Amino acid sequence: MMTKNAPFLNDTVVNAICLGQFNDIFSVLGMHTSPEQNGLMVSCFLPEATQVEVLDAKNNRKVATLDCLDQRGFFSGKIPRRKNRFNYLLKVTYPLTVIVINDPYQYDSVLDEKDVYLFNEGSQLQSYHFQGANWVKQQGITGVHFCVWAPNATQVSLIGDLNHWDPKKHILRKHIASGLWDIFIPDVPEGMYYKFSILDAHGNRVEKSDPYAKAMQAAPGNAAIVAKNTHYCWHDQNWLSTRKANSQKPTLASHAQPMSIYEVQLASWRRKGDSGEHYFDYKDLIEQLIPYVVDMGFSHLQLMPISEYPFDGSWGYQPVGLFAPSYRFGDAEGLKAFIDACHQQGIAVLLDWVPAHFPKDPHGLARFDGTCLYEHQDPRLGEHPDWDTLIYNYDRAEVTSFLLSNAYYWLSEFHFDGLRLDAVSSMLYLDYSREHDQWVPNEHGGRENLAAISFLKRLNIDMYQAFPGIDMIAEESTAWGGVTQSTEQHGLGFGFKWNMGWMNDTLSYLRRDPLYRRYHHNEMTFGLVYAFTEQFILSLSHDEVVHGKGSLIAKIPGDDWQKFATLRAYFGFMWAHPGKKLLFMGNEFAQRNEWNHNQSLDWHLLDYLPHQGIQNWVKSLNHFYHQTSALFSLDNHHTGFRWLDCHNEDDSVLVFARYGQTEDEHVIVIVNMTPNVHHGFRVGLAKDCQYYEALNSDAAEFGGSNVCNTKPIIAESLPWQGLPFSGLISMPPLATVFISPKNSQQHKQTKLLAK
Repeated sequence: MMTKNAPFLNDTVVNAICLGQFNDIFSVLGMHTSPEQNGLMVSCFLPEATQVEVLDAKNNRKVATLDCLDQRGFFSGKIPRRKNRFNYLLKVTYPLTVIVINDPYQYDSVLDEKDVYLFNEGSQLQSYHFQGANWVKQQGITGVHFCVWAPNATQVSLIGDLNHWDPKKHILRKHIASGLWDIFIPDVPEGMYYKFSILDAHGNRVEKSDPYAKAMQAAPGNAAIVAKNTHYCWHDQNWLSTRKANSQKPTLASHAQPMSIYEVQLASWRRKGDSGEHYFDYKDLIEQLIPYVVDMGFSHLQLMPISEYPFDGSWGYQPVGLFAPSYRFGDAEGLKAFIDACHQQGIAVLLDWVPAHFPKDPHGLARFDGTCLYEHQDPRLGEHPDWDTLIYNYDRAEVTSFLLSNAYYWLSEFHFDGLRLDAVSSMLYLDYSREHDQWVPNEHGGRENLAAISFLKRLNIDMYQAFPGIDMIAEESTAWGGVTQSTEQHGLGFGFKWNMGWMNDTLSYLRRDPLYRRYHHNEMTFGLVYAFTEQFILSLSHDEVVHGKGSLIAKIPGDDWQKFATLRAYFGFMWAHPGKKLLFMGNEFAQRNEWNHNQSLDWHLLDYLPHQGIQNWVKSLNHFYHQTSALFSLDNHHTGFRWLDCHNEDDSVLVFARYGQTEDEHVIVIVNMTPNVHHGFRVGLAKDCQYYEALNSDAAEFGGSNVCNTKPIIAESLPWQGLPFSGLISMPPLATVFISPKNSQQHKQTKLLAK
């Protein structure tokens, strides 16, 4: 064991330690070689102690009684017959008790040089293993290694339950080259609250929560919590191995498979208690949410942010504890059990992740060590005008390591199947939501945030390499080219991008009176101009049903019958349109009120037939979608789609075909966005055979008027709409109809085989 040389103790040093003003604390406290090179000496600072004895940890024998050099609690003494350092205990006598403690100042740092190098280089993917509070064994002793990055701090102390929140008692060791501070403390209890007390670059003392905390106290306390020293036993090995294997096969990879995503905010999906005042915990969600998602036929569950957030009204989009699953629903073990259960039921789980900005809460990352450590100094670069938040400094290597490690953490430790990145547009542009004099051009004079772009590319490369089969998804609302192109092709490397243009156009159309929709026909068709330029997800997310926008059903004009019929037709159009699907919770049963994060969805609406009809329609769409390869296998290629009639503005009718890998796999889709019924409506058909109505949003079971095509549709040798054959159908009002060469029995058989 390496020896340490102790400094010469004098009144100045002792006084500084007692005042908590001596920073190189490990050079004095603990066990060191005596300055006279004759044996060892032990020094400690234990306020209110009256006597301190040193015990050999091997046999609990007393080897020394320390002298009290200062009544404020500084003790020191020699052990003359020992030359090599050894593990020891301190038997401490207080006025009312005697305790034995394992002195943390006897332990060397456990930091690994390679880990630290990668962190400072900006390429560390697992910095959460050595920063924050991690259970480790040091010299055979189990304890917690606390570590934090604060390069400009003059002192960092651990404060918490173990030391009565006294910053003088556990001062950390500074590693000057890396800016890291650390200490190993034995005998730390699970669940202990703690913070870092930082003497910042300006001499101010601030209390900060641990940026790498794996659990956090609820506001307003906001302390970090030492997580349990446990290891979850996963049962989803088959899921993970299949996910990886499928990613190597083009026909089984995500882009060629159905993806129907149910977006959920766990705090408000459903609640319990007499007044709905309590959140569901993960056990409740396993018992109720997962069966619901399975029954509804969704393939994916997307969780809105669950990293710890103090303010409920942020919905998780202003996280302070980026590594801490929110206390609201249970602990990390509960979250793992929930995801494990999803995988065992065939449900992939995506996480909404926020790397674009962070809040200004004083206990968080803002001016962490008295300087702009995680954010930019210049507010034109470092402050977000829309949300009054701070923007990460992607130029700083350690910040990159922090964010890369956080993405890796959720995908590795919790087995998430992908990340949806919030507010990517705000990351890409230096002038995002800013006036001309409020931003700083890049080194080339442009508006692109080069550091953020580099980070996003690095993120996607690293995560796809580490976790084959996951999905990295961008919420990106501009015309930035190549969001889902590979980085080798100079793209950002995402797997999917939300199609915000389609959403804005079609919702605008939805709000219009059917009488005037003929003048805005392009709002339904324009999306196909660019549908294959990116790998798109059609998203109807939480953002469309808040802040005065109203619910989906409330956006639609007309009486209730027209509202529900229009919404069913719109969902039919969405599921038939190229692109994967995302639907926010409550939309699937036509929630009438705008979403409120403070209460449960209005599940009582399902007592009423129109809402039941919408729910049954979404369920039927999902099941039909999953069994119909023409609706998903060529989502990303123009050969999977063909307009048959996109110019019938007068009737507000759209007709198109979707194709699978062969032309034999196809579905004809007819959308009527007015209340007019069209009997004897001719549509083009691809094959000389009988066609069947596979799905009709106007069917009675969905709450419609039941204008259906119950008999086979006979293909006539009359070319129509660019196809060699055609047939006559009855086109119901405000409806979407799917017709297919397969009859209903064949569809049911396909569904059974899929199960």
